[in-house]
Amino acid sequence: MTLPVHLVAALDAAVGARVTVTGAEAHHAVTVRRLRVGEAVVLTDGAGRSAVGEVTGTSKGSFEVVVSAVRDQPAPVPTMVVVQALPKGDRGELAVEVLTEVGVAVVVPWAASRCVAVWKGERAAKSADKWRSTARESAKQARRTWFPTVSDLATTPDVAALVAGADLALVLHEEATTSLASLAVPAAGRVVVVVGPEGGLTDDEVTALTAAGAVPVRLGPEVLRTSTAGVAAVAALLSRTPRWS
Repeated sequence: MTLPVHLVAALDAAVGARVTVTGAEAHHAVTVRRLRVGEAVVLTDGAGRSAVGEVTGTSKGSFEVVVSAVRDQPAPVPTMVVVQALPKGDRGELAVEVLTEVGVAVVVPWAASRCVAVWKGERAAKSADKWRSTARESAKQARRTWFPTVSDLATTPDVAALVAGADLALVLHEEATTSLASLAVPAAGRVVVVVGPEGGLTDDEVTALTAAGAVPVRLGPEVLRTSTAGVAAVAALLSRTPRWS
């Protein structure tokens, strides 16, 4: 069984060093997960560095680890970016959770024209925080060393700019004639997958994204929910890259 992972914002540790973890991360580990002295854990900064060590002390608000190994891992390539139109209810957090588990590097919430959910004002900040918290916890559960980022809410012009800078950009569209399986996937660079809302993409959105360089593709004859279409597409793409070979 793989070791539990704990996030440490600044992990500048060498073998033999003692690292003290505090704050919410330590509170959850000690009081909820009941971390004990003698247990082995992995600490990570979420940006490629991880340290394995043994817990040598705990208190109500902290725990201490003596480092036995340190590893610096390069960011996985190709970089997977998913533009996720805002789903209704808690399906946004579901989308972020499964996208994190499958290895996406960036999730971009998108205010598409036909989104039922609307992020404005205080709600926008709270919703973005929920997505980021979900990504962080899911990354720990998935034992990731590189944690995903959740961008600020994007407009359609923002998404078009992302598409224009990608090495491969796809927009999932049930009426597309090109299958995702027919496309070559770059072994490196940035891949952007655009997932529309429950109500579907508008003609103007499809036009803007294709003009920026996106290829409309279909996954298959079934119509997936917006909260699960992205993970299906990313999994299909990663299965044809060195990351999953």
